Amino acid sequence: MSLKLWHCAMSRSIRPLWTLYELDLEFEIEVMQFPPRFMHPGFAAINPIGTVPFFTDDSDADNLVQMTESSGISQYLVDRYGPTDLAILPGEAAYGDYLNWLHRSDATLTFPQTLVLRYTILEPEETRLPKVAEDYTKWFFSRLRSVELALEDGREFLCGGRFTVADITVGFALYLAEALGLRGGFKPLTDAYYERLKARPGFSKATAYDSPQGLGAGF
Repeated sequence: MSLKLWHCAMSRSIRPLWTLYELDLEFEIEVMQFPPRFMHPGFAAINPIGTVPFFTDDSDADNLVQMTESSGISQYLVDRYGPTDLAILPGEAAYGDYLNWLHRSDATLTFPQTLVLRYTILEPEETRLPKVAEDYTKWFFSRLRSVELALEDGREFLCGGRFTVADITVGFALYLAEALGLRGGFKPLTDAYYERLKARPGFSKATAYDSPQGLGAGF
């Protein structure tokens, strides 16, 4: 199989998994328990930093592609296996916005969520830090305002006048926020946008491995 994704439920690997489904590509998936570096024997030998996702593309016999960054994998897939409307090209007016959303999705939106996740769920009760979780929840909502502002002109999606991988990468941040119990803080346009994303068949397929019981079970 040329394309393979190592995936954990409720994790950033939903981004490339959703992208693979939207592109209708053939791929192999290996679903692991979190944290995979401890729960999946042999994973550290494949991916020494032990993070998820891990993605490989061996379609070129002379160049094995190995990637660990979720938004980067999504961008790679649409660039490598396009042309597709899921990508915005350098010649399009929205190209700068597109790249900004791809990077903002993880560096600005998912980053504070990981601290909320750690200090409310993943850490043992005796080492949880409610003040850290509270502070980074506020940080997340202050950054999430960028999504609401982007939708104020009546846009259905973030850039380019169509659904792109920028929506996939930001959509995961909204999905994680819901899993953390933060959806109640979404502004109206952001909440409606998230509903549009959840209605896509690719989203349903990408989240099919997740437990209905939420993050506690998924992690």
